Amino acid sequence: MKPFFGKRRPAVMAWQIGVRLVLGAIVVWLVMLLWNWLMPALFSGVRVIDYWQTLGLIVLCRVLFGGGHGRWHGRRHWERMSAEERAQLKRGRCGQSAGEASQ
Repeated sequence: MKPFFGKRRPAVMAWQIGVRLVLGAIVVWLVMLLWNWLMPALFSGVRVIDYWQTLGLIVLCRVLFGGGHGRWHGRRHWERMSAEERAQLKRGRCGQSAGEASQ
């Protein structure tokens, strides 16, 4: 039977999760400091924001500007495709390959 956590022990995983949470909190705090230092000085109508508003701003930016990996997962997805699927993807929207488009 394969262990649930793989080769990592739960204590190591808990430590890694804790480190990531602390680093994430530090990043949010730094963004808040930068916002509160720069934005009210540069723009007259901008207010000072608190920690939770900063966290919401970071989440909103990740959603809007693509912080996730999306549907494509790099080369692994490309390698699992058949030759026909690769050729179809290379043809693009217009139904012609890159070599045909330049002629």
